[in-house]
Amino acid sequence: MKITVSIFSLIIIAALLAGCGESSRPQTQVNPADITNNTLVNAKRTADKTIDVSFINQAIQLFNVQEGRYPKTLDELTPKYVAKIPDAPLGYKLSYDGKKGEVSVVRE
Repeated sequence: MKITVSIFSLIIIAALLAGCGESSRPQTQVNPADITNNTLVNAKRTADKTIDVSFINQAIQLFNVQEGRYPKTLDELTPKYVAKIPDAPLGYKLSYDGKKGEVSVVRE
């Protein structure tokens, strides 16, 4: 009978100790809105650093077809081919290769 009580006591103590370990851990909950907001903020930061230069490259190709050469500078595209050359994002600049007739955005 003493063995049965001892085994029963050990089982109860083990169950209590196992249960206590789980409840003493801090619970961290992730708010889905935080994930969405972080994703949107990161996307906006990336978008702010880039501009679409495909329309400038298309204007360069149109200039080449009509004028028979690539423009010497991007300023030759305004106002006939593009209304305005866009400003590059902070820390970046527009790089124009007059031999290839291509524009890209590069870090300064």
